[in-house]
Amino acid sequence: MKHLKLIFPTIATAIIIACGGSTEEKKTETAAKNQTSDSTKIARDSLLSTLNLPEGFEISVYAEVENARSMALSENGTLFVGNRSEDKVYAVQDTDGDGTADKNYILAEGLNMPNGVAFKDGDLYVAEVNRILKFADIENNLENPEYEVIFDQYPTDKHHGWKYIAFGPDGKLYVPVGAPCNICNNPDKPIYASITRINPDGTGIEVYAHGVRNTVGFTWHPETQDLFFTDNGRDMMGDNIPPCELNVATEKGQHFGYPFCHGGTIQDPEFGDKRDCEEFKKPYRNLGPHVAPLGIKFYTADLFPAKYKNQIFIAEHGSWNRSEKIGYRIQMVSNTTDGEPSYDTFIDGWLNQDEQDAWGRPVDVILNDRGEMLISDDLAGLIYKVTFKG
Repeated sequence: MKHLKLIFPTIATAIIIACGGSTEEKKTETAAKNQTSDSTKIARDSLLSTLNLPEGFEISVYAEVENARSMALSENGTLFVGNRSEDKVYAVQDTDGDGTADKNYILAEGLNMPNGVAFKDGDLYVAEVNRILKFADIENNLENPEYEVIFDQYPTDKHHGWKYIAFGPDGKLYVPVGAPCNICNNPDKPIYASITRINPDGTGIEVYAHGVRNTVGFTWHPETQDLFFTDNGRDMMGDNIPPCELNVATEKGQHFGYPFCHGGTIQDPEFGDKRDCEEFKKPYRNLGPHVAPLGIKFYTADLFPAKYKNQIFIAEHGSWNRSEKIGYRIQMVSNTTDGEPSYDTFIDGWLNQDEQDAWGRPVDVILNDRGEMLISDDLAGLIYKVTFKG
């Protein structure tokens, strides 16, 4: 189903190529383009109608970006989007202010899994597997972008090698390094299974958090400034264990258990006898098993009803190795210091549970300056916009 948005442009192109340059042929070309646009909209609307949102919320397509992964938004509204299975970095703009992107730039191509993007002081930062790139003054150079490599000493392993990046309240760039395996122990290489941070110029690298198998999304608490991050649990322990995790790092140097302990209490069958679970920082909230939690944001705007203010939203990319699929949704976890945080579905429907077929996989979640939520989907190649109409 993800290819529906591509079928109609292909048909239109065939019609246009067959036409010449006469007035009638130009009319035919215009009609074909209009038919393509209408057909694509119908196909998209049909897919969007399968999504379930709380009452008063609406979802629409904001932009089309192949393999849309991590996102970063400038103060001027330019949306930067990375790739994982593709090799490009994009900039997307809504130049006419109608709420839908109408301009799309390819900033670079031929890159090595450029999943992560971050924006700071007018500059765009992009994370490849082993390098961090900087596009200086990017919004004034969208037509002819250039980049410099500010750091190239991260491991080259592609297994969990793609990176989510973001600038913290301390002005440093946080960069995770996933475990180069499903489950392994690398005591001689402490950079694996960690979250590092570096200065904006690429200097001063240090490990901030240990025992993190594979985080592809993190953010900071709007009040405490603590680092909240998702972590993908290990595979091949069965359908229902271990859980994926939402963790919080309150200071540098904390260890979150991998590869010895999962979900705060489950000892690993291979490495669990080497360390006790009580040695490690417990998860803020265990999530579903194999749901693959990625992007995460606190809802800090005012457009949504008050009950959503400062709550935690997580994009669950969805399972790949479970007998019955799970995830493929946006979850909300309560921001609380009192008792067990709640864990509820905000949007689902990308997965047809009966047919076990998914047409979309959410990746990242960010907010625009109007308080609307943008969600990237690397399977459908779309970026959605969620707004509240009441």
